[in-house]
Amino acid sequence: MLLDRNNYHLFQPLLYQVATAGLEPEQIAKPVRAILRGQKNFDFRMVEVTGVDFAQRRLATSGGPISYDFLVLAHGGETNFFGLDSMMKHGLGLKDIGDAVTIRNHVLTCFEQAMLETDPERRRAKLTFIVVGGGPTGVEMAGALSELIRLVLVKDYPRLNIKDVRILLLEATDKLLASMPERLREAAGKTLWRKWIDVRFGATVADFDGEQIRLKSGEIIPAHTVIWAAGVRAAGLSARLGLPTARQGRIAVEPTLQVQGHPDVYIIGDAAYGEQNGEPLPMVAPVAIQMAETVARNIARALHNKPLQQFRYHDQGTLATIGRNAAVAHVFGLNLSGFPAWVMWLVVHIIQLIGFRNKLFVLLNWAWDYFFYERAARLITRD
Repeated sequence: MLLDRNNYHLFQPLLYQVATAGLEPEQIAKPVRAILRGQKNFDFRMVEVTGVDFAQRRLATSGGPISYDFLVLAHGGETNFFGLDSMMKHGLGLKDIGDAVTIRNHVLTCFEQAMLETDPERRRAKLTFIVVGGGPTGVEMAGALSELIRLVLVKDYPRLNIKDVRILLLEATDKLLASMPERLREAAGKTLWRKWIDVRFGATVADFDGEQIRLKSGEIIPAHTVIWAAGVRAAGLSARLGLPTARQGRIAVEPTLQVQGHPDVYIIGDAAYGEQNGEPLPMVAPVAIQMAETVARNIARALHNKPLQQFRYHDQGTLATIGRNAAVAHVFGLNLSGFPAWVMWLVVHIIQLIGFRNKLFVLLNWAWDYFFYERAARLITRD
């Protein structure tokens, strides 16, 4: 039995393309019932889990209690604002479809409002877009936003001066894409510079009131748009389970991915905290997928009274795209940048999408954008 508050599986790595009008939400998501309809021993309930009674082996949900024999908690992560209440109120996170559509609506609305603004300073503030966080999400978001504005919206708004548009990428440390080799980090920085993105290192955000952002250095930047891609933490359910938590609100698990003291409960994905070679396991999709495979085998082994396997993460590498013909890839010991890395990124993401229809429509959208410099989803919607 699968429980989720949404009725779909979401391919999160392409959320930023929904946010930048490249794809529609339904092209990166698919109903759970459609994905698993061929599995005869499967059932789905669209409910929100609010707590777990481990002693009684029972879940508290919005649809009533549900009992279990084995429980796998895979409730994922949420945006980590690091205690910045003003950013939580005025900033834009990117963790689900609602966030992506909100960003798309907001960016397009800023251009519409800039058309009506007579004060040049306020117009520039409306056309200043700040992305916080120099990890893969921030880099991809900044690159896609630049291409949306400079290749597409510049044609939609010919009366606006493109020189009024600013895109800033703020990183609190001294490096982008920290998990990648130095050569690829430098290649990513140069690509962002060529796309007219102002990258600031050592730029730690102190406050944002919706109209200007203040850095800890004291610098104030007028801007109406701040997209927060600076961190992730375990989803709120982790704090309500009564289990001890580690860094980022994640719950420590045994090497077999069981919860200590509860051998019938497993935790996988962003909500699980484990270490390998003295380092915390990263909060990325490949870790979650490999954890799921280990837990499936362990439950089957437990049913047959066989010893359980310990989880071992096999890092296959990291990919990040920065726009048209530009990406960096550290995969299977290879370091690639530019067009070869971009092709690899395209192939990997098309393969990982669920459903032939989604693969086909995403590929068509990408081809249309590539050849005609056009984004089909430039709609300001009210949902």
